[in-house]
Amino acid sequence: MPALLNTIQTRLRKRAAYARTVAELRAMPLDVAIDLDIYPPDAEKLAAKAVYGR
Repeated sequence: MPALLNTIQTRLRKRAAYARTVAELRAMPLDVAIDLDIYPPDAEKLAAKAVYGR
């Protein structure tokens, strides 16, 4: 049972980190995104790679 709780907690933490990362990428000013070579509509893809490694 403790392993199941750890798995759930880990998944919840990663989901929260994903949501925060997407929000930050979407809130980034366009000029900063351009300087960093980030295409704003790719926020979900970039966040997934950063948090989940995919």
